[in-house]
Amino acid sequence: MSTECPESAVGLPTRRTFVATSTAVGGAVVAGGVVGGSLLVGSGDAVAAGPAPSSPVSLTVNGRPRTVTVDNRTSLLDLLREHFGLTGSKKGCNAGACGACTVLVDGRRVNSCLTLAVRLEGAEVTTIEGLADGDQLHPLQQAFIDEDAFQCGYCTPGQIVSGVGCIREGHTGSPEEIREWMSGNICRCGCYVKIVRAVQQTAGRK
Repeated sequence: MSTECPESAVGLPTRRTFVATSTAVGGAVVAGGVVGGSLLVGSGDAVAAGPAPSSPVSLTVNGRPRTVTVDNRTSLLDLLREHFGLTGSKKGCNAGACGACTVLVDGRRVNSCLTLAVRLEGAEVTTIEGLADGDQLHPLQQAFIDEDAFQCGYCTPGQIVSGVGCIREGHTGSPEEIREWMSGNICRCGCYVKIVRAVQQTAGRK
């Protein structure tokens, strides 16, 4: 009886040969691909990752002048939350689809997760934290309380800021118009009817 393993008999590598070959190839890939944190390309030239470019930006946030140097890829949302500690603006989808990060830039509504901070030189930014006047709530903040227009509250800062923008833009002629112009703000709890009522109350149309 032959002692040769079936794989060898049909020209296939034995398990021992396969393991040895795989180990050698894997070691070559590791040695040839990444050495000491540098990527080796082509002839062996090392391409080391350098520091990301950064730029200074000066802007006004909730009435306070701020100057900071940030990575050029930093979003306005991350600038507000991570550099300025203004965590009212929420990071929901981080793709501009949910509206939880809505802030006002020069009075206009923007998705802060899609806005590069370095492009806002000289801009005036208003977040949910900047709407109240000391202990006096903004009328729309009070209307959200009066109408019970929230449940979990995660989307509420973006809803309120967007509502303020909607009112300033004059898009409050009817519930249908409010829903249309607030459609970029998603409420997973489904408080849309009460949100519309709060905006109507603040706009003086209820």
